[in-house]
Amino acid sequence: MSDIPRLNKFDVQKISQKIEDAETIVLSTHRQCDGDGLGACLGLYHALKKIGKKVQLVCVDAIPSKYKFLNTDSFVEVFEEGPCEVQKSDLALIFDTNDYRQVSPLYEELQKQCGRVLFVDHHPVLQQGPDPTEGSFIETQAASTGEIAYFIIKTLGIRLDKNIARALYTSIAFDTQIFRYVKSSSNSHLIASELLIYEHEGEDIHRMLFSTYTPNKIAYLSKVLGEVEFYNNSSVAILRLKLSDLENHGLEMDDARDVIDMIMNIKELQAAALFREDQTSVYKLSLRSKGSMEVLSIAEHFGGGGHLFAAGALIQGEYRKIRDEVLQQIQQRLLQSEKAI
Repeated sequence: MSDIPRLNKFDVQKISQKIEDAETIVLSTHRQCDGDGLGACLGLYHALKKIGKKVQLVCVDAIPSKYKFLNTDSFVEVFEEGPCEVQKSDLALIFDTNDYRQVSPLYEELQKQCGRVLFVDHHPVLQQGPDPTEGSFIETQAASTGEIAYFIIKTLGIRLDKNIARALYTSIAFDTQIFRYVKSSSNSHLIASELLIYEHEGEDIHRMLFSTYTPNKIAYLSKVLGEVEFYNNSSVAILRLKLSDLENHGLEMDDARDVIDMIMNIKELQAAALFREDQTSVYKLSLRSKGSMEVLSIAEHFGGGGHLFAAGALIQGEYRKIRDEVLQQIQQRLLQSEKAI
């Protein structure tokens, strides 16, 4: 659609040319993949197959079961589940991260097997982290990497079809939370409207992404939501999710992904921190704020990254100690934001 405002046209053309020049391509995304990175990869996978490219899609670890509607079993290989042999390729594209640590140990294998490894992402580059590889495409104005994949496909002159549209729509719907977070442009809505010409079941995708609760998950939520700790007159919330609680309810890691977004629906809340236990004394920290203060710098302080108002990091240590440190960081920024008003 010619009326959709393009991202950085020069950079889109450059990475599209690299794709056009490559005969063999590997696509991937970050560890613990989500609808954005997976959907962008699958959309581009189906598109490149249409123009005769030899394409392999490899994820680092297990794909959450809720994405089976994308036929992931047919198109995606899982590196850590093996046997998975990364093909010798001209080019590897990694979506939805610009930090190689989020793709390790697959990243090291891609370096060995691929002539060039590039990142395609919409997150800001970490101030105190590794730089993305030269030639990577980082566009922070995109609300999802599915939007970037859309423009690449358009630049390559590939016609959309149902498979491409379903994957890209999944990416956009997931990362915008069904258009709740769409940056400042109309791109997300305009692109989605075109995709729905080919994929007529947008409502079904919404349901498969966000309406997947089971009785076990309801029981899990009733337990953990009662453990939320509030600070600063209920403007800050902190929650610890124990691995044992997920296991006891027969759930997988992805079932805990939306808990922090539920907490952020609390009217008085300005910021929240969720500590999801991945293993003993190792926590996946998720941070959210409503815009009065940013949380990206907090994530970067702990070696992580993300967006201004939604970020995360991997933290190791005794829970109470790291909780208090994160809380202090949040309270400092909350105070700064109040002074700035």
